[in-house]
Amino acid sequence: MENQALGEQAYGAVENQGYTMEAAADGSAAAPLSEVEASTDLPTVPSEDATSTVEATLVPDQSFGGNSTVVTDTTTDVQGQAEESAVLTEEDRLWNIVMANPADFTAWTSLIQEVDKSEAPDRIHRVYDKFLEEFPLCYGYWKKYADHEIRWGSHQSTIAVYERAVQAVTYSVDIWTHYCSYFISKQEDPDEIRRLFERGLSYVGSDYMSHILWDKYLEFEVGLNEINRISQLYTRIIQLPIQKLDHYYHSYKQFITLHTLSDLQTDEEKIATMAAMPATTITEANNVEAGAAEGVVDEEGNMMGAKVEGSVKQEQGSEWSEENELAKFNYFRDELYKAAKEQDARISDYESAIRRPYFHVKPLDDAQLANWHRYLDFMEKEGDFAKVVKLYERCLIACANYPEYWIRYVSHMDLQGSMEYAVDALTRATQIFVKRRPEIHLFAARFKEEHGDIEGARLEYQFLNSTLAPGLLESIVRAANFEYRQANIDGASMVFTSAIEYEKSKEESRALPYLFIQYARFLDQVVQDTEKARGVYADALAFLPLSKTLWEALIHFETYRSGPKDLERLESLIEEATSAPKPDVPGLSAVDREEISNIYLEFVDLFGDLERLKKAEARHRHLFPLRKTLESRKRSSDGSGSDRAKMLKVSASSPAQAGGPAYANGQSQWGAGYGQQGYVQPSQAWQQQPAQQAQAQPQQWNAAYGPQPAGYNAYGTYGAYGATQPQALPPPQQQPAAAYGSYAQGYTPQAFPQQPAYPQQPAYTQQQAPAQQAYYPAYY
Repeated sequence: MENQALGEQAYGAVENQGYTMEAAADGSAAAPLSEVEASTDLPTVPSEDATSTVEATLVPDQSFGGNSTVVTDTTTDVQGQAEESAVLTEEDRLWNIVMANPADFTAWTSLIQEVDKSEAPDRIHRVYDKFLEEFPLCYGYWKKYADHEIRWGSHQSTIAVYERAVQAVTYSVDIWTHYCSYFISKQEDPDEIRRLFERGLSYVGSDYMSHILWDKYLEFEVGLNEINRISQLYTRIIQLPIQKLDHYYHSYKQFITLHTLSDLQTDEEKIATMAAMPATTITEANNVEAGAAEGVVDEEGNMMGAKVEGSVKQEQGSEWSEENELAKFNYFRDELYKAAKEQDARISDYESAIRRPYFHVKPLDDAQLANWHRYLDFMEKEGDFAKVVKLYERCLIACANYPEYWIRYVSHMDLQGSMEYAVDALTRATQIFVKRRPEIHLFAARFKEEHGDIEGARLEYQFLNSTLAPGLLESIVRAANFEYRQANIDGASMVFTSAIEYEKSKEESRALPYLFIQYARFLDQVVQDTEKARGVYADALAFLPLSKTLWEALIHFETYRSGPKDLERLESLIEEATSAPKPDVPGLSAVDREEISNIYLEFVDLFGDLERLKKAEARHRHLFPLRKTLESRKRSSDGSGSDRAKMLKVSASSPAQAGGPAYANGQSQWGAGYGQQGYVQPSQAWQQQPAQQAQAQPQQWNAAYGPQPAGYNAYGTYGAYGATQPQALPPPQQQPAAAYGSYAQGYTPQAFPQQPAYPQQPAYTQQQAPAQQAYYPAYY
């Protein structure tokens, strides 16, 4: 029977390798082929001698201990059986998906569900570690991870998971509550448990939804019947503007009626009472001292021993009594409650508008995003640094996928002179939470340059242009401007030439004409090398002779550059561009040729003499006798103005200057249009705006990056680049104009083929800070 079991166990492997079992040595019949499932865990070795003829050969199978015989079946379908057996398991398939696109949240959750079924510690450790490295704010999965460790009976490993959890999502009330609940079940020392509660409350004790952690703490003390500790907890809670403030206040009032004053008082209060008992009167000084003993706490719930204004003053000559002491005891707590209620009234509207305080990959609606900005504005005006930091950290749980809030946080901390907080937040943003968003790296480059980290800024630009978003015009122009500010003109030119060569290598590049234009503009206006700029246009038109955009840009260049106009050269180029195409040589369309001819007519009318103008008009009539310059008149009558009017809107520019950061409209600034240029827009739901709120808009750049109102429209009509594929974006906010910072920004979104996700950056290294948490510096 043992041999039979072994035979049946190995049958799938034998069939999987192209064999069929006839019979076992002990005479037991083999299972029919249709009833045996082929193994997918063993390698397949298809026969190399497979032919159209069946060659059956009896071969002793050593895997059966010599007790079985198999027949070699090398038929033409051996290869098909081998391929079928090589099909990946569902777990392997999902691993392939998340490794190709680590931002695929749905695939991750499906993979976790699949691995959870296995109950295999190694596989579970691997999937949770990888997932939480990508999405560290998912406190629910930290809880599931810890639950696995609990089932395996490892207390130390469970504590290790919870410690990692509170490091990753320090300002989550829920994860601290789960951690404390587990710790109560395993720890016998009440002081150790209290230390963990106090540690959590130092971060989330003033959170508007912190009542679940306070409830757990009260439950613990009630279980120990520590009356004075319970009283102290209530005293701390009722001075915090949290959601269940009224509930705690009324519960405390009932609690007071059930116990004597001596039970409710702290040791300090008891000493003060004993000192006052022999006296026949209580002076004002005694009242102030007693008020200080009431244990006023700060907004995190920590005891401060601060004075409370307006304390009860007994009349001179009144005798001490327990009723008077109890009245004073209640009075102080009533005053704390009233102050908390006043603060609650000021923030309740903001708090009630927060519908999702936890992290999720789904996008937040515009109302919640705007509410966070208003709430932060309010708190910044209040001027309490600790409260501002806590609110930002709360915001960056719900809004972790929105670069604008990270930029705002870093900017505010920098403004306050708190570089430790600013650098910490920027590191988390660029290495963990929004690491695939170009705008955060552009901001990081500008921030590092501003603070003297030149090499760090250069690395940010190199990462953008080579890995994250190659071909992104904004990044290329900024990188060139950065090198120019470092007095590295060769390096600036190298940025442009490298990007141009990269775009040339593509089969089709919509960004290439604009790179040529930007490079020529840089050479002309910044380097002041007009001839070299002309050479760039010549190379560009040689490579892209059918680009209307380049032709218009060339005319604009000749129009507005200083010095004499090279009319002869320009005329020859225009003749080449507007000539009727030959049968075997492609050329511009009739509409484009006429438009270029119209623009040239405006140029000659402005700069040429009468003879040259007459010649140009005659040539135009000859080439386009029936069109009657309809497009030109239409442009003048529809309010858009002529190309000359457009060009006149452009003023002289100067090299880019580092601008201050801004945070408006960060989530919608980088849409799906990057897909085909090398920047991978992760297939994540939160990055798509709701359909009912979206509308086609040109690309809006962050105010920190210097939007240019004139833009590429100044070059005639090539400002419409990319307009055939508008992005769905929310209405842009009004943003201030900037100087030459990023040249003209009139172009609309780029769209290029998608590439696989860029390689992971080095893991984020948490900064050591005085507090108990790794990358949240202490300020308590």
